[in-house]
Amino acid sequence: MIYRKLGPSKIDVSAVAFGAWAIGGWMWGGSDEQEAIEAIHAALDHGISLIDTAPIYGFGRSEELVGRAIHGRRDKVVVATKCGMVWDREEGEFFFHSSQEGITLRASDKKIYKCLRPESIRAELERSLKRLGTTYVDLYQTHWQESTTPIADTMATLMKLKDEGKIRAIGICNANLMQLAEYGPIDSNQEKFSLLDREIEQDGRLAYCRRTGVGVLPYSPLANGLLTGKIRPDRQFGAGDLRRGNRRFSPAGIEKVNGMLDQLRPIAEQHRCSIAQLVIAWTYSQPGITSVLCGARTARQAIENAAAGDVALSAEELETIGATVRV
Repeated sequence: MIYRKLGPSKIDVSAVAFGAWAIGGWMWGGSDEQEAIEAIHAALDHGISLIDTAPIYGFGRSEELVGRAIHGRRDKVVVATKCGMVWDREEGEFFFHSSQEGITLRASDKKIYKCLRPESIRAELERSLKRLGTTYVDLYQTHWQESTTPIADTMATLMKLKDEGKIRAIGICNANLMQLAEYGPIDSNQEKFSLLDREIEQDGRLAYCRRTGVGVLPYSPLANGLLTGKIRPDRQFGAGDLRRGNRRFSPAGIEKVNGMLDQLRPIAEQHRCSIAQLVIAWTYSQPGITSVLCGARTARQAIENAAAGDVALSAEELETIGATVRV
């Protein structure tokens, strides 16, 4: 496993991280508690040190499962969670309605607000610490940016929490280039990035982070499983699964991506790795990328993801992979 510094912080993180969105069940058709804990244990046992979660992932469930899994191993884990998505009050900027299963259009369901007001951030952090069973968070991130709170106020609160020892590093997620610059001295930026999602390359965000030394944590590097090459065109997605009804996961969409991935099999075979491991290795090998957030719901998936940290690709192979798989 490769380990790197998280931006300007002194925190070392594995190049492959455990993304804990799916184990919360929300938007993923549910999850199994014991399997989730076993997946985290397997990830840690195979070199993964960074676990990324958030309160909204199952309305606290993901954080609770992470907390149970790291009990007795806290000093070996870099815990990252987030703030800024609330469902217990109508404050900030309305985002969407949601049930326990996922986003809905029903006005009777929970109202999710983006809120980064100072008092809200403090309240969220205290709840996260309780669910995680810890006294501090290694990386605390704003989940989504919102328009009702000045960034300066949000950043000042995060800096105070850092001074108080409740968080060790500050990160943001899902921010545009202007917001990135306005935040000032942050340690990381978490954005969607994969072979199929390269917007941060095109709009200057990745270049900005490279230039300023901000760590970049890509999420959905396997495009919700599409880039594993394991999803067949006849796959049916159950209720509550975010892939249900997504055009990318239509039979034609799956067939198109699988066709591109098939062209990479000789490279994967040469490295004795799976297509998924090849894609993960391509992602963390891109200039400016620090650690890739890979979701897993079983120990087997976690172990496979971790093994991608041992795949060393040549410059020619990286270019070939990047040119072969595109939207």
